[in-house]
Amino acid sequence: MNIPRIRLAAAIRCALPILLLPAFATAQEDSARELERIEVTGSRIKKAEIEGQTPVQVITREQIQRTGLTAVADLLQQMTGGGSSLNTKFNSSGNFGFPPDGSGVGAGAATVDLRHLGAQRVLVLVDGVRWVNESSASGVGSATDLNTIPLGIIERIEILEDGASAIYGADAIAGVVNIITRRETDGAQVSVQFGGFGGDRGQTSSIDASLGGSGDRHAFFLGVSRTEQKEIASSTYDFSGVPRPGTGLTFGSSATPNGRFAFTDPNTRQAQNITTPNGQSFPNGPRYPQDFIPFTTANRFNFAEYNLILTPSTRKSVFSQGRIELGESTTAYVRALFNRRESANQAAPEPIFLGPDAGTGNPYADNIRISASNPFNPFGFDLISSGPGANLVLIGRRPIEGGPRRFEQVVDTWYFGTGLEGSFDLGGRALLWDLNYARSSNQAEQTNFGSYNIRRIAQGLGPLAACQSDPRCVPINIFGGPGTLTREMLNYIQPVVRDASENNIELISGNLTGDLFSLPAGALSFATGFENRRLDGFYRPDALTVAGEYNGVPSRPTSGEYDVTEYYVELNAPIYEAGSSRLDLSVAGRYSDYSTFGGETTGKLGLRWQINDQFLLRGTFAEGFRAPSIGELFGLASRFDAQLDDPCLISLTNLPPRANCTEEFGVPPGAQQANSQISVTTGGNAKLQPERVDSTSAGFVWSPGFAESSAWSQRLDIEFAWYQHELEGGIQAIDAQTQLNLCVAGGRFSPFCQGITRASTGGINGFDNRLQNLGSIETSGYDLDIGWTLPETDLGEFRVDWQNTFVDDYVARGANGVQQPRRVGIEVNNSAIPEWTSNLAVDWTYGDFSARWTTRFIDRVTEDCGAARTLSVCRNPAPNANPLGSTTYHDLQLGWKAPWVQGAQLTLGVNNVFEKQAPICLSCSLNGYDASTYDLPERFVYGKFELKF
Repeated sequence: MNIPRIRLAAAIRCALPILLLPAFATAQEDSARELERIEVTGSRIKKAEIEGQTPVQVITREQIQRTGLTAVADLLQQMTGGGSSLNTKFNSSGNFGFPPDGSGVGAGAATVDLRHLGAQRVLVLVDGVRWVNESSASGVGSATDLNTIPLGIIERIEILEDGASAIYGADAIAGVVNIITRRETDGAQVSVQFGGFGGDRGQTSSIDASLGGSGDRHAFFLGVSRTEQKEIASSTYDFSGVPRPGTGLTFGSSATPNGRFAFTDPNTRQAQNITTPNGQSFPNGPRYPQDFIPFTTANRFNFAEYNLILTPSTRKSVFSQGRIELGESTTAYVRALFNRRESANQAAPEPIFLGPDAGTGNPYADNIRISASNPFNPFGFDLISSGPGANLVLIGRRPIEGGPRRFEQVVDTWYFGTGLEGSFDLGGRALLWDLNYARSSNQAEQTNFGSYNIRRIAQGLGPLAACQSDPRCVPINIFGGPGTLTREMLNYIQPVVRDASENNIELISGNLTGDLFSLPAGALSFATGFENRRLDGFYRPDALTVAGEYNGVPSRPTSGEYDVTEYYVELNAPIYEAGSSRLDLSVAGRYSDYSTFGGETTGKLGLRWQINDQFLLRGTFAEGFRAPSIGELFGLASRFDAQLDDPCLISLTNLPPRANCTEEFGVPPGAQQANSQISVTTGGNAKLQPERVDSTSAGFVWSPGFAESSAWSQRLDIEFAWYQHELEGGIQAIDAQTQLNLCVAGGRFSPFCQGITRASTGGINGFDNRLQNLGSIETSGYDLDIGWTLPETDLGEFRVDWQNTFVDDYVARGANGVQQPRRVGIEVNNSAIPEWTSNLAVDWTYGDFSARWTTRFIDRVTEDCGAARTLSVCRNPAPNANPLGSTTYHDLQLGWKAPWVQGAQLTLGVNNVFEKQAPICLSCSLNGYDASTYDLPERFVYGKFELKF
């Protein structure tokens, strides 16, 4: 059954009678009205007649102010056509590790995704010019950090949800977000806003000030802003204060303050899996075996309560631009921006895992030898990881004495752009031209407090004589429980780690547009131009990390650069025109020459048929591509800590293995998975080729005349759009859980087993998961938007805006055509694809007063319960499924323009009025819910005062 189609039909059937019935009850004649002009990003031709050819959503400055939001990403992520992407609710550092695309964890960054195709497949422009990608000091990103663009400088945002590579070049696969800045304003303006969750948590404050003016030949604008958001601890809420909601300590860490010690006693030949009682400390050392107890679930460590569910950040920016006429037909412009983001992430005290089952990939940890001569070793014998006499399986110690890990980022974004715009006559026709230069840089530094030097840990646990031979070495005590790691020991093993990264873009472009000659139905319009871009970037981890001595998530340096030169041409031809009816055909082509892989040609075909003054049909077919980014091409080996359920091992909930791996993989009977996170090695691939996509869209815009200036309606607009994207050669690594399952199912000679290795104890100690051109994605769906302005009455004026997106299909395939778990109606890998999302807003104005009520609906999705399938929190254990019910949020805003102070306005608002809690998520990596899809569970109350003078 095709549910989205049925729901779409139902939505139309419900909406149209309600909206149109009053029209049939009137005896008025239909009045002719021309379809309102639609501002469009998606064409370089500057000609009003072609506007409306592609589906574009425009968010005006007034609409932005009515949301109460203070960040561009928060605004865009509420769009119905958006997908899962980073925001400040992601506490990334220390919890996720490095994704395979070399972009890093993007700590503190915020991005936008369209059509669930990924943020790296959305092109972000500012005033029609490419913006620099993010770095965040953990990699070389392939998406734009929208926190680099202050909300106060924005005039409007145009979102093209269609392929546009032929118009704008690479990356415009899922669509284009074009942020138009404020060019001029007369006088000054100050805006101050303050808000918080639950009244006193996660307080957010912002101040924006601007000054502008214009004369006969010049105009200027200057804006400054500061926005601060304070943190909220995960322990604030029950569902986020545990590793997985409703599961207690089942999925807690085996690295505990008391330590977990798994080994074979060489004296008794008995396997031990022991710890000391929770919270007990042994300053003089525990006695073996008297002071030890068996390690059970009750001894696991709750790392979640140290995390953040809302990360802190402060953003400061200065933006200016000016324009001056150099003559009657030439104008010069200049723009400049500086933006600084200071943000932080926090994670639990860094675990120290030692032994072959640690699987860290670091030989200092995985191959450690703990000497019997260590003065704190209570066992009286060596603990040996490998080789003759090997008896160690795993040690996990959580050094709470060193405090939580704190990752602090400082990210500076610089932008400078200048150019000339003008016009000239040729053969009696006016041609418009522009030349542009821009350079932008995103420079990030991250300081990490609370991590450890694993080489020094190994030295401090090794033979006492070797330690004493180094004047800096201090013997380390990981056996005595909490409080027994002294300050002297911490000073020896706990460094401050500093990482840096940078992304740069420099471009020059030129465009020429106008009418070539007349056809029977009108002028043949064109645009042509070129663009040359140079991109470079690097990621430079701390020297400790490069030397292999960092105990945390390891990574390697990345650096690279490439350049591209592009040429394009776009034509718009009127096929016929008769009265108010007109048919236009547009064709565009672009050639891109990359220094990394060679040339690429893309094309686009569009059709626009305005049947009459009220009804418009339109459709497009576009070829697109996305070039591999610097991180994807040149990223070296790094580690990603994936939430995996090993089918060869007894699960954390004591479920038996799902496969018999003894003969095939040498897994000892009774082997149990130690932790829910398994380290996966990721990295780039210099042989990557571009992704290629075919995009198709079709739809209509209907502005019926009978709904204009009638008793029941002042204006009615109905817009419908169907879309389809077919992407091939997707740059991705196969889903790690899928690869592991296929490896086990296919046996050790399966191609999916390449790069997966196991220790003699049975646990995975190596998992290689690199990028390839192996993916394909096919997705299609529908948008239905209705805007209805009611006639003004004694009660004021009302307007209703209803936006809907229905995802009909989403199929992603990986290596050998294997379908990936991500699809419509499924929550997986911290992201969801709801079948239906909807935003309904009702606006009211009455003199100096205004109000808006917004309802945001997210359809139900389902997740795999994984290892939690035997627990009561998994609501449907038979198919191993946990439904995440549909969720509706309500927002309210009230506004008042003070009549005695011209230009003064007071706004009060509440987002999530009824404190709707997001459905709990068992498969999500952090905080027990999908932070990219749902809101925090408390009201956000805010007030704003604005003054213009």
